[in-house]
Amino acid sequence: MRIVIGEDSALFREGLSRLLTENGHDVAGTAETADSLVDVVRAVDPDLTIIDVRMPPTMTDDGARAAVTLRAERPDRPILMLSQHIETRHVVGLVGTGGFGYLLKDRVLRVGDFLDAMRRVVDGGSALDPAIVAALVTPTRADDPLAALSAREREVLALVAEGRSNGAIAAQLVLAERTVESHMRSIFQKLRIDDAPDTHRRVLAVLTQLANEHRKS
Repeated sequence: MRIVIGEDSALFREGLSRLLTENGHDVAGTAETADSLVDVVRAVDPDLTIIDVRMPPTMTDDGARAAVTLRAERPDRPILMLSQHIETRHVVGLVGTGGFGYLLKDRVLRVGDFLDAMRRVVDGGSALDPAIVAALVTPTRADDPLAALSAREREVLALVAEGRSNGAIAAQLVLAERTVESHMRSIFQKLRIDDAPDTHRRVLAVLTQLANEHRKS
């Protein structure tokens, strides 16, 4: 796939470019600032854009805001955010959409997992770091609908939000798949969202609910 990288650290940018190239991908462009990233993506129209949350000029959340701009221009544009810290202020609205991922940078060191995450995002799925998911599924106040979930249900929901199937969740938690299905029915009921047999639509429904709740908090 053709990829554009937005990353101000030359060392990390070059290392990521080499990793991608060695695995058969084409790094079609790079950018060191958020503004130049937007220009490069518009010119190249890549299959995937990888963006550091913190970029110049302010080194705060410029990369995240660039992602929002790029998505506003083309809602189906696949974007994978990277960060050293958990920041959800600007990207929480993107979490509930297809073709979006948000990983902590150390996840890149797990090359197989990182490449799998890239593929899921390009295919329209989601790829969220467990730490990001944990921040989203933790109730922020007593009347937060997430507070109605049991500890096990939040654990299941976190794995769903990472893009895992019922079978994969059952294997990880050492549960019967029917038990996971039962937890999912309870989760959907408590969060007041329609159950959906399609895994992709299910993930998006859950993530949309989480994003909506965190906008209110």
